[in-house]
Amino acid sequence: MKKALITGINGQDGSYLSEFLLGKGYEVHGIIRRVAFEDPEHHLLRIRHISDKVKLHAGSLESYPSLFKVAEKVKPDECYHLAAQSFVSYSLKTSSPQLTLILMARILFYQR
Repeated sequence: MKKALITGINGQDGSYLSEFLLGKGYEVHGIIRRVAFEDPEHHLLRIRHISDKVKLHAGSLESYPSLFKVAEKVKPDECYHLAAQSFVSYSLKTSSPQLTLILMARILFYQR
């Protein structure tokens, strides 16, 4: 069975991709922020219907070690980096840190 690791699994695109991959027989893992575990009713709304079929891991795009730890544990065959800043106006004001976050995750996944 192939394994997929998805950042942004609890967003719109991540939830659709999860459903698609589960339908193809994948073992699906997702990286979510720790706060999502603390308030699943609000933060995991889009994947509530498949929460028993996916494996969720706490991690942060701001922490390379946390992403690396999850990737080493899961050992995915495929990685999908869909996580992004939710508030567009904020991401436009802080473009340099946002770019750093996106690139950090991509570097990790390309090393896999």
